[in-house]
Amino acid sequence: MAGAPARILVVEDEADLRDALAEYLGRNGFAVRTAEGAAAARQLLAQQPADVVLLDLAMPGEDGLSLTRWLRSQPACPGIIMITAASDLADRVVGLEVGADDYLGKPFALREVLARVRALARRLMDARPHAPGAGGTSAPRRVTMGGNILDLQARRLTRPDGTEIILTAMEFDLLAAFAERPGRVLSREQLLELAHDKDSDPFDRSIDVRITRIRRKIETEPQHPRIIRTVRGAGYVFRPQDASADGDT
Repeated sequence: MAGAPARILVVEDEADLRDALAEYLGRNGFAVRTAEGAAAARQLLAQQPADVVLLDLAMPGEDGLSLTRWLRSQPACPGIIMITAASDLADRVVGLEVGADDYLGKPFALREVLARVRALARRLMDARPHAPGAGGTSAPRRVTMGGNILDLQARRLTRPDGTEIILTAMEFDLLAAFAERPGRVLSREQLLELAHDKDSDPFDRSIDVRITRIRRKIETEPQHPRIIRTVRGAGYVFRPQDASADGDT
């Protein structure tokens, strides 16, 4: 990765695992800090922001879900990778619902952690606005989604009044995939590929969780979506011309 190393904050109450993650990520080019819990993490983030937070779900005191909600409420939210017990599917689903970008199930290989952190850090770096004149000369691309404006160049979603709708990196990538393919049915496997989350298992329904979260942000009636619609047995589709239609396909 070009430029300054991505800043990683490891929040983990198990000292051995915390130290192993910090040492391994540091050896692979990241600037790593560690915290044993949510309170320490807040203090460190107040001193210096992080690009990616690697966050244990089950910590004594304030847990990872609570800290994730707080992080998502901040103006400059880092990417979040949540660490859960491998068998706790429900916890993983809740983690994605409250705003985690990705998750890792224990036990995991350090190489897998490195791959996930690199992928998320790269997506976040791509999301940063480029300096004026640094890129091409093409005009910003904007797509209307139910009255909201998705700016594909600035990677921002705004309401008609100009208020920004906060998205995770993967949520934006999913919306961009739909915006660039209006009227085309996209399977879960295609969406995972297009959203650069190739390490995830498409059959764990993580895409469904993220689509549900997106709908809560952009749909007038999330239970009766009109912007991103379900095609049963096939996947999802963005149909701008059907924004006034009822229900799913």
